[in-house]
Amino acid sequence: MDALSDLSVLVTGGSRGLGLLLARQCVERRCDVTVAARDQEELDHAVGLLRRRTRDNTVTGRVCDVTDREAVRTLVERTAADQRGLDVVLANAGNIQVGPAQEAGTEAFRSAMDTMFFGALHTSMEALPHLRESPAGGRLGLIGSVGGLLPVPHLLPYSCAKSAVAALAEGLRAEVAEDGVSVTGVHPGLMRTGSHNQVELTGDKGKEYAWFATLAGLPGLSMDALRAAERIVHAVEQRRTRVVLTPAAQLGAKAYGMAPTLVTRTNELVARLMPGPQPSGRQGRSRWQSTVSALNDRAARRLNQT
Repeated sequence: MDALSDLSVLVTGGSRGLGLLLARQCVERRCDVTVAARDQEELDHAVGLLRRRTRDNTVTGRVCDVTDREAVRTLVERTAADQRGLDVVLANAGNIQVGPAQEAGTEAFRSAMDTMFFGALHTSMEALPHLRESPAGGRLGLIGSVGGLLPVPHLLPYSCAKSAVAALAEGLRAEVAEDGVSVTGVHPGLMRTGSHNQVELTGDKGKEYAWFATLAGLPGLSMDALRAAERIVHAVEQRRTRVVLTPAAQLGAKAYGMAPTLVTRTNELVARLMPGPQPSGRQGRSRWQSTVSALNDRAARRLNQT
């Protein structure tokens, strides 16, 4: 039997994309699952999709903005009360800003940190007292990114926030291990989740969207989102310390760890190939880019990425 069977699970950012698939994996393990997100309509649709996959266990949706610690406290307490405790928490809420750092400005960095780092921090701090009480031994999964293990040009707000999530995951694990709680840092590479439909764009928006959507949907470089969700939930189940998904992400993270100067110089070359700060007049993807990213477009339709 799966180690997560019949446990109580909370997934933040669970209404679409990877979060929706993480919740689905837990539902299929017969867990009682609560998914949290900011948009009520999107959340209702996600809960409907998840309930089609279960008869015995409960699926609940709760509106919550993870940047608000009081809202997160209420979310965690109500979830624990309704599900007779809390065994597993997956902190997945996030946003993606694509474009030159100077065009994005400091507000983009603040938004990224508020949603991804402080969102993960609020969720962790409020959930840990309940996870310590879990008879199964609590499990906390913090969803970072390979962008948090090495900086990526034109994704700097995202990379900075995910870097902080990586540090939080490994530091918390060391501190709470004696309480029987495991913390797993998850660092996916590119995945076909349809997230290109949700990115916040600055600079030459047409070109920025085109390169991100193309790479995120490129077979061989990006990963099928369902397979990614399966591996993530299995890693949390097995109480692994860290999991890095996709061979390209693993290679990039190892290269940066062994030769940071070389990777930084390579990033300088990559940045020169990126779109400039001013709009060029071209909007969206070319025909070949749309063809390459067709798998990601299909994923967007399946995974509630409206």
